[in-house]
Amino acid sequence: MLPETSPAVDDRVNGVERVTVSPTDPEPRVLAGAAGVLSHGGLAIFPTDTLYGLAADPRNSAGVARVFRLKGRAAAQALPLVAASLEQVERSLGGVSGHTRRLADCFWPGPLTLIVEAGPEVAMAVLGGEGTVAVRVPNHAVARGLAASLGFPVVSTSANRAGQAAPATAEDAIAALGGEVDIVLDAGSVAGGEPSTIVDARGDEIRLIRAGAIPFSRVLEAL
Repeated sequence: MLPETSPAVDDRVNGVERVTVSPTDPEPRVLAGAAGVLSHGGLAIFPTDTLYGLAADPRNSAGVARVFRLKGRAAAQALPLVAASLEQVERSLGGVSGHTRRLADCFWPGPLTLIVEAGPEVAMAVLGGEGTVAVRVPNHAVARGLAASLGFPVVSTSANRAGQAAPATAEDAIAALGGEVDIVLDAGSVAGGEPSTIVDARGDEIRLIRAGAIPFSRVLEAL
């Protein structure tokens, strides 16, 4: 059952409650309601600047476990996060300094994910056995607003089952995940294409973890 703070529902698609939101100016009440769903261990489909994502509260072990089950994701595969701002990352997770801060200043908000130290509040299952977490600030008002409303970065993994194509519309995400999520924030189509680039810039050697929307050569040039 959804909490009393859950937003008004526009309609139901395949049994999933869907709320239409503006991609540029989402209603705070809607974001607060969706954040309430996450804080109670619920799951949400939501838009980012690249693809539609599956969100959970990374502090809620039950919600995180649902993400792994729903996607068929291996337990050793860590879950990335999206945040409202660099300030939220620094407040909620580990410190951001050196090359990592410079890249955050250059590419956030945008499709560059950076490895940072995980704070003590993040559920261990999110980390995939490591002491770090991958996080970015997306260039999408709904994604940033959801993290701001939760007061903490949110789990953001593509809204599809393992091995399937990542969705660029809410309809495709609902079709992929069926009625097993609690709420959908539908802001229309997103850009699609490649996922975010993942980089570990904590040491002297900048490491490419996953190629993506931002070419690694641009990352190196920024340093």
